[in-house]
Amino acid sequence: MATPPRSRDVGSGSQDVSGLIGDAGFDHELLVELSLSVGAAVVWWLDLGTDQLGWMPGLDVVIGVARADQDTVRARLAELTAPLTVAAKTAPAWEDFELEQPLETPAGTRWLQFRARVSTHNTARALVGVVADVTRRHSQQQELADLADRYRLLVDLAPEAIVVHEAGVLVYANPAAVEFVRARSEADVLGRPITDFVHPDSQPEMLRRIAKLSEPGATSDPADAVLVRFDGGTTDIESVSVRTTWQGRPAFQVIMRDVTEQKAAAAALRYQAALAAHVSDALIATTAEGVVTSWNRSAENVYGRSSADAIGQSIGQVVGAPLDPVAVLEAGGVVHAVHRRPDGGALAVRVSVARMDGGGYVLICADETARRRAEHHFTAVVAAIEEGVLVVGATGLVESVNPAAERILGVRAQEVIGQPASLAELHDESGQPIPQAQYPSATTRATGRSQHGRILQTLRPDGSRVWLSLSARALAQDGTLPSATVVSFTDITERRMIDSRLEHEATHDALTGLCNRTVTINRLSPAARAHRSGLTAVLFIDLDKFKVINDSLGHSAGDEVLRVVGTRLSRGSRRGDVVGRLGGDEFTVIAYGVTGPDEATALADHVRAELNRPISVDGRHLHVDASVGIVLAEPGDPRDGADLLRDADLAMYQAKTRGRGRIAFFDVELREQIQRRLQLEQDLRTAPLSDQLWLAYQPIVDLGTDRRTAVEGLLRWTHPRYGLISPCEFIPLAEESDLINIVGAHMLHTATREIAVLAPELKLTVNLSARQLDDPWLVSAIRHATHKAGLDPSSLCLEITESALTRDPALAARTLAALRDLGVRLAIDDFGTGYSSLAQLLTLPLNTLKIDRSFTAGLGRSDEAEAIVTSIIAMAHAVDMTVIAEGVEQVQQLEILRALGCDQAQGFLLGRPVPLSEL
Repeated sequence: MATPPRSRDVGSGSQDVSGLIGDAGFDHELLVELSLSVGAAVVWWLDLGTDQLGWMPGLDVVIGVARADQDTVRARLAELTAPLTVAAKTAPAWEDFELEQPLETPAGTRWLQFRARVSTHNTARALVGVVADVTRRHSQQQELADLADRYRLLVDLAPEAIVVHEAGVLVYANPAAVEFVRARSEADVLGRPITDFVHPDSQPEMLRRIAKLSEPGATSDPADAVLVRFDGGTTDIESVSVRTTWQGRPAFQVIMRDVTEQKAAAAALRYQAALAAHVSDALIATTAEGVVTSWNRSAENVYGRSSADAIGQSIGQVVGAPLDPVAVLEAGGVVHAVHRRPDGGALAVRVSVARMDGGGYVLICADETARRRAEHHFTAVVAAIEEGVLVVGATGLVESVNPAAERILGVRAQEVIGQPASLAELHDESGQPIPQAQYPSATTRATGRSQHGRILQTLRPDGSRVWLSLSARALAQDGTLPSATVVSFTDITERRMIDSRLEHEATHDALTGLCNRTVTINRLSPAARAHRSGLTAVLFIDLDKFKVINDSLGHSAGDEVLRVVGTRLSRGSRRGDVVGRLGGDEFTVIAYGVTGPDEATALADHVRAELNRPISVDGRHLHVDASVGIVLAEPGDPRDGADLLRDADLAMYQAKTRGRGRIAFFDVELREQIQRRLQLEQDLRTAPLSDQLWLAYQPIVDLGTDRRTAVEGLLRWTHPRYGLISPCEFIPLAEESDLINIVGAHMLHTATREIAVLAPELKLTVNLSARQLDDPWLVSAIRHATHKAGLDPSSLCLEITESALTRDPALAARTLAALRDLGVRLAIDDFGTGYSSLAQLLTLPLNTLKIDRSFTAGLGRSDEAEAIVTSIIAMAHAVDMTVIAEGVEQVQQLEILRALGCDQAQGFLLGRPVPLSEL
């Protein structure tokens, strides 16, 4: 690349520009391209190897330096192009650069634009460019920027909310718009659909308005809408939409004005107009001469004249009496008068007058006819009511007394009126006198606060005491202290006596006069026992065989026995002890300060001894005894009264299980037993549904063939917490809790289904309890179980205990006959252990007789046992019954039974109970 001409050579202006460029070896097309990009320009260049600057003529004019001062031109050019020089040092060839620089001149700031490109020639590198004065364009851009800033500031400071949405999404929102929707900042709004902020009811109309704006600059008519705010509220607005552009794309600018207050004001005006039209008082406007110009609906109702008849008439004519607004104003603005309706009816009216701006008057005529009538009625009512009423003036003197007050207080009106209201002495509920400053009437006069339902007592002049329920209420004027106080009171003397009697009845047993359960529990609370020394003994007493007395001699005799028992318990207890009746034949004695179990036992024995003495009722001498459960509680025992009674009840139950007339103490083991029993009873209700109940089967062997002919299904319970529960524990529990029918039905369905599927060649034997035999649905349940399992009823044998048959022989006979008709075989279990009539048993439709295991166990060791078994077998065979011996555990027993002609046998020797799949 040729070396560019030096500045001095260039500055002479004697050389042609294109020749210079050509001599310098620069690309002519490059300079043309750079010049065209900026318009009129001057060429300059920089040798990147030697840092030598060169330029074409005219640069001095562009940069504002005298042409002859070449060094100044070079220095100024080097200063202005310094950023380009630094960048070009490391730039590759043909990389373009552009820079605008301000230039301060005496005439002001000028802006120069430099455009350059790195050019190479051979091994030389140079930065070649052009420079042009762009001050005018820069000024125009600045003016446009200033104009945009002013517009933006105007929009930002506008009180109206202004937003721009493009494609339905908000792209701009001014501060007022952010405040309109209660957003925290502009960021919360931008980027969200505009429909997020428009109430659903307003959205269809908004979309219709936007759809009509098809041309840029098109503007919609103002329309109402509802904005949805971030706080969940709404704002009423009036909006105008303008079709515009945003970054070259179609958009809509929306200007919104809050019209909430405007609408509220309009609503208030409508309300005021409605109020004027519908206010209960007559509202009348007149001219200065008294001619009616306005007559509202209430005026029509009060005076019986329509608006058309009244307007244009003089005010005195339409109200039926002389009425001068000026005279009313001079009298203070309010007067009371009597007006007349067209039919002559009199009206008691309070007239208020006000002067209107511009002349004329407004009159408010309040119809007080009904109130005046009510005041007369009220006076008559107060005189007639049963409640005493006194009116006490502001000075504390009695102003009026109604007849009821005279009767209740035992005074005469003329003796009381004009006297201080504190003349009678008042006492509170405890009998303490009340200071006069604290009387209800004095408190109300001093504070204006009402007093309600104060229970007080006072003495009548004759010395008798009367209880009052008293209230005091202020008659205030304009919010000031009362001008008078109304004191009303009711005589509650009789009610207090009734309440006292009811309180006693609520806390004591009506029959015996002893404390009831509620009081007993309260006396056993930790707070009641806290100040007692020693132990507290709770005796839970339940009379033995009281039901027999009540059922045989009648309830009156039973009540007499209970009264005598209550009296003896009270007399037999120590001073300070609490004796209560809990209900029925259950009593309790609470003994405080007991030293230990020995003293509690002695007290229980003493109580039993008192109760054991004969009780004479209707000429009969009755003897009663009691079972007693005892709980000992230390002063710090956290159990409340209900817990202690519950534990004593458990101990009493334990005493009854040991026999009559026993005493038992409560302990933790007893509670655990009871809790286990309650838990088992609760869990037994759901056991059939959760597959906890299952059947074990014990084989029954024919002694003639030694073949297994039947199995007995025995119910088992695997508890999820306690494991395998003995039938001796849960079967009685099921019978006592009436669950036996549910459990029994489950057993029948399970056993018949399993036998029918797994061992259809075997007969099935299951046990029936006494409760099941009483179930009227038993026959239907068995029919359903066998039918559902597909088992022939003749394959099922039901075992009934001898004691179950003797409970209700007639019912048992009917049930067994129905079962026999069904085809089911019947067996009597545990034969010989009960007390039934042999002849009665022989009349029942039984198929099988089972010898109890207690007789089988004696075989080989007792001649008597062998004789009994021989008799049972002979008797059964005589009536064509099959005999099964239970409990066979030894070979000798089996041989004896075979020799005696027993038909079948079962027992551990022949097979233990196991699941059917393991049999």
